[in-house]
Amino acid sequence: MTRPEPAPSAAKQPRQPISRKRVDTVLSRSVAWFGVVFGIQALLLVIPQYGLAQPFWATIAIGALYGSLLLSLVCSMLKRFVVGAHRIVAAVYVLALLTWPHFLADPANPQEGDHWLYLLTTVATASAAIGLSVRGALVYLFVVPFIYGIIRALPAGGGGPWELGLFNAVYAVILGGAVLVIITMTRAASSSVDDAQGTALDRYSYAVRQHATEVERVHVDAIVHDSVLTTFLSAARAESREEKQLAATMAANAMRHLEEAALATPDDGSTVRFRQVADRIVRAAREMSVPFSIRVRSLDTRIVPAAQAEALYSASVQAMVNSIQHAGGPEVRRWLRVAGVQGGAIEIEVGDAGRGFDLARVPGERLGVRRSIIERVANAGGAAEVRAAPGTGTVVVVRWPVFAPAIDESSAAETIGGAR
Repeated sequence: MTRPEPAPSAAKQPRQPISRKRVDTVLSRSVAWFGVVFGIQALLLVIPQYGLAQPFWATIAIGALYGSLLLSLVCSMLKRFVVGAHRIVAAVYVLALLTWPHFLADPANPQEGDHWLYLLTTVATASAAIGLSVRGALVYLFVVPFIYGIIRALPAGGGGPWELGLFNAVYAVILGGAVLVIITMTRAASSSVDDAQGTALDRYSYAVRQHATEVERVHVDAIVHDSVLTTFLSAARAESREEKQLAATMAANAMRHLEEAALATPDDGSTVRFRQVADRIVRAAREMSVPFSIRVRSLDTRIVPAAQAEALYSASVQAMVNSIQHAGGPEVRRWLRVAGVQGGAIEIEVGDAGRGFDLARVPGERLGVRRSIIERVANAGGAAEVRAAPGTGTVVVVRWPVFAPAIDESSAAETIGGAR
């Protein structure tokens, strides 16, 4: 018996080579281990200098500082509270540094040479690079080492010459600066990789949707073509009354397929800002042969799917064209209002004070407004409303999206299925 092959889904997926999240994890763990190693090294000075400070301060300062180093290591390994833990290391070091001269056991007998805190200066600046912003870490890098240099030159800090304090501060800034540059550049590079990968995935997804849309369009075209061709053949061969009736039914079905195919707009998942749609509508109004009064307000940053945006644009332009054709000459007042309304919806109003017409007398076979405006907007998830009366003009209001149907029977407005 042939041994079955493992399913493709069980295959081991390749790991992502680089990402900002992974880089942050590596950097935080490296700085945490770096701090622990330097902390162990600093014990060579902590032990002999322990008696030079007041026991209360020495116990709290050493415990808090080494405890924060262990906390940063644990949090980095667990990937929890990483930034906060490194901020604690940086803050505890500053507190210990500022309080150190005030808690000497004998102010007249300070330590000889560098204080044990100096060995952890680079650890503190590296932790600040992980826990703070770039600007905050940069300020920390320059301020904290020079605080140590100033204290080192004071009698309580050992009374060293100011040149030595300056040298210690500059040396710490150079080391900490190198660490900060490495961390910042690595983060920036990983962020660029993430952006490039995201862009590539978006483009690939868009190409896949476009391909699927094209395949679906070809399939629909083939169905419509076969339906129309079959209808023509049946009509050509129809002789009896039943055959002619069947051919008429097939023709009606074919016409419906053609109308649905013409109204269908492929949805590739792309979006546009409503402000861009409004700009297109306003540009179309200004290019009309008669003037429109234009008002645009409250557009903010609303996003509209591309298919729905195209339907809104087409319906608005058709409403303006209808006004030009039926309302009267250039002397008729016409207006266009494009606005964002409460709840994230969009409202477009095209109106005129022209001839108007009687909604009740529009023949049902007239397809103008019903096909080009009302049904197009309805297919896009919106609603189109026509308000008209002889001698008072016509107003077409397009709203998108429609969250809930609302019908006011007492209103003079009426959504119609016919057209003028």
